[in-house]
Amino acid sequence: MRNIREALRLRSQGLSPREMALSLSLGRTTLRGYFRRADDVGLSWPLPIDLTDADLEQLLFPGCADGVRDTFPQPDWSYIHTELRRKGVTLSLLWEEYRGVHPDGYGYSRYCELYTRWEGKLSPVMRQRHPAGERLFVDYAGHTVDVVCPKTGEVRTAQIFVATMGASNYTYVEASWTQSLPDWISSHVRAFEFFGGVPAQVVSDNLKSGVTKACFYDPAINRTYGDMASHYDTAIVPARPRKPKDKAKVEGAVLIAERWILARLRNQRFFGLDEVNAAIRPLLDQLNSKVTRHLGASRRDLFERLDRPALKPLPVAPYVFAEWKQCRAGLDYHIDIGRHYYSVPYQLLKQKLWARITARTVEVYFKGERVASHARTSGNRQHSTHKDHMPAHHRYRIDWTPERIRRQAVQLGPNVEAFVEVVMRQRKHPEQGYRTCLGVLRLAKTFGKIRLDAGCERALEINSHSYSSLHSILKNGLDRQRREPTTDGPAITHPNIRGADYFH
Repeated sequence: MRNIREALRLRSQGLSPREMALSLSLGRTTLRGYFRRADDVGLSWPLPIDLTDADLEQLLFPGCADGVRDTFPQPDWSYIHTELRRKGVTLSLLWEEYRGVHPDGYGYSRYCELYTRWEGKLSPVMRQRHPAGERLFVDYAGHTVDVVCPKTGEVRTAQIFVATMGASNYTYVEASWTQSLPDWISSHVRAFEFFGGVPAQVVSDNLKSGVTKACFYDPAINRTYGDMASHYDTAIVPARPRKPKDKAKVEGAVLIAERWILARLRNQRFFGLDEVNAAIRPLLDQLNSKVTRHLGASRRDLFERLDRPALKPLPVAPYVFAEWKQCRAGLDYHIDIGRHYYSVPYQLLKQKLWARITARTVEVYFKGERVASHARTSGNRQHSTHKDHMPAHHRYRIDWTPERIRRQAVQLGPNVEAFVEVVMRQRKHPEQGYRTCLGVLRLAKTFGKIRLDAGCERALEINSHSYSSLHSILKNGLDRQRREPTTDGPAITHPNIRGADYFH
């Protein structure tokens, strides 16, 4: 309408059609059509002051009035908007289906123009395409819920976790104590169970629990978070730093959860986390069942039609939380996990290792291979050591215990047992007699059990408790010599020896 007004003004000034066409960047044929329509309705410059553009259009183009344009069959834009979220569905395909039902309907370009105009009413920002089952958006709400300890009266704040599907906006909300890694992972596990399946991608904020290094181009995912994603066969796609529109779905879901759920709970007092989640669940069901104004369907209906059929199935077993920690083996081939020390093969001294820590086990990995596994123990500054992880000389040394030496001595004879017992008892520390005892036990390989037991008996009689003395007894055959039994009388008869009877 602006060009028509300007063309009428230039014609009144006497400009030629060529000059007017160059000034307005219009074709002369177009100008002639404008002038013909103006002459037909008796319009000339200057136009009436109260003539608006809408009135001018109605006068010059009566056949393009809204009433005439609406005679074409109108597509169901809500249905089209929903169908576009299915994989492989395009506007061209939907237009072909529309023309199949209404052969006299809109052309393709007009069809796309009208859909874009209708879609623009939903939101004034760019519309992102979210295929069914493709993305799950997760984040924490800014608002928290106060929980009072019934015993102490202490008030703790519960965090609100929100997850929403991209195609259907089907939403999950729960309360957890913190935003730390264990709660972050546990909330994901429960969200997957709530949806009954796993999306292809999980779009998260750059929360430290999930993203160890927020980067615009190459973010670093927490290994535990990545381990959970691998268990559920999904991918973690963090939003770009300081780009909240990358996760606009969950931003909107957080706002709705704060208004529809948290606002309704503002005057209630809770004494436990279970109470909070019990109060959230019925309000969440109402939210997902509410029919939206623009789409004419509830989030639950859209989820059942769009997202649920496209979700991947849940694994047989849910993910068991396991924290990953990078550590280095010390000179004693042990790593420190929670103030307790766990052994690794001694060949990995000073190597960087990854420890996978669960509630019950500690597994150690080197270059993707598991090299050690231990039962988890509380932090008592003690050591958990596998013999196979020790060098040969360390393994030999750890076998030197008083109990084991006694057990071996019992198998060789009672005198051998008595001999090693005396040896360890005479030392200030039993460990000081280990070498003597082990040497004595080895003599059984050379001289046999019977001779060793007899040699120990002879050594005990003469109070000789050394390895060299026992070895000399056996080497010289003193254990084989027959010893005369002792008597009460003197061993020698002589006139100068009075004997015991002399004193009575």
